[in-house]
Amino acid sequence: MQYEQSVYKNEREREQNHELKLTNRRRLELTGVKDVDSFDTEEFLLQTNLGYLVIRGENLHMKNLNVEEGLLTIQGKIEAFNYIDDHQGNKGKGFFNKLFK
Repeated sequence: MQYEQSVYKNEREREQNHELKLTNRRRLELTGVKDVDSFDTEEFLLQTNLGYLVIRGENLHMKNLNVEEGLLTIQGKIEAFNYIDDHQGNKGKGFFNKLFK
């Protein structure tokens, strides 16, 4: 029984962790990724444990993806990343309206 509780605690902790590691603006390693909603060579839209994340750049491509563990590596020229959440109000709604038109 203690083993089951410790496994649950580790899974819960893993789901809550979200980290970004940017190396030389050429490699972005992320944890806490739930889903990749869309991507192309200029933009990625990710669902993370802390909300939606937009990554913009040039010649972007997925190097590694493991949704079960929440790991993603993106390579290319990283220009910006931005979280979209309820605190941004109409900005987020406008972005999603443009995205799903």
